[in-house]
Amino acid sequence: MSGMKETAVRFVNGFVKVTGWIPQRIVFNTRFHYEDQSVQNRRIHGPAILITNHTSIYDYAAMIFAFPGRTLRYQMAEVLFGQQPLGTFLKLMGGIRVDRNAYDMGFVTESLDLLEKGGVVGIFPESRLPKPGEERPLPFKTSAAYIALAANVPVIPVYTNGAYFGKKRAEIVIGTPMNAADYTDEHLSDKENLERVTEAMRNRVIELGKKLNEEA
Repeated sequence: MSGMKETAVRFVNGFVKVTGWIPQRIVFNTRFHYEDQSVQNRRIHGPAILITNHTSIYDYAAMIFAFPGRTLRYQMAEVLFGQQPLGTFLKLMGGIRVDRNAYDMGFVTESLDLLEKGGVVGIFPESRLPKPGEERPLPFKTSAAYIALAANVPVIPVYTNGAYFGKKRAEIVIGTPMNAADYTDEHLSDKENLERVTEAMRNRVIELGKKLNEEA
């Protein structure tokens, strides 16, 4: 991405955060929890990957305001970009298009490039919203683990209860960063290590959900 386009993305994100701050406070009324606030709070320093459970289309908006000091570049399904004017808005926000029905790994390359430049990439590893009756969170896709291992940057797990627009408050738990490489084993194949890291990521998000339930 050219420097001019990146500057435009940051400008649009900043504009949305400033103009949307009061409305989101009313709509989400978010309360934040931390696994260890002294280690990881709402400030993100340097390149990082956010992994978040997926409850609704509003998760993205909640995360934007959860970490107001950084421009979050979230991976998003191709179907969203086909809906107008939403698609145009997501492009302006710097959304990373993921075509789930094609063997196009462009989103991986784009994510790695952003991380190399010090950016923050957001990923919903479930890849889609859960259907009624399905276990939550859904099994994670391995692409998030692949990117984390290739980029060698901190992975910040985040859990949201998805209580938007309701009487209950939106609750977001921010976990301490994890190093994907710590969950690999040199005696295993690349495929097996990807699966190990992927499961570790999912378990970390589940742990944050349990922490929220214990505090409720």
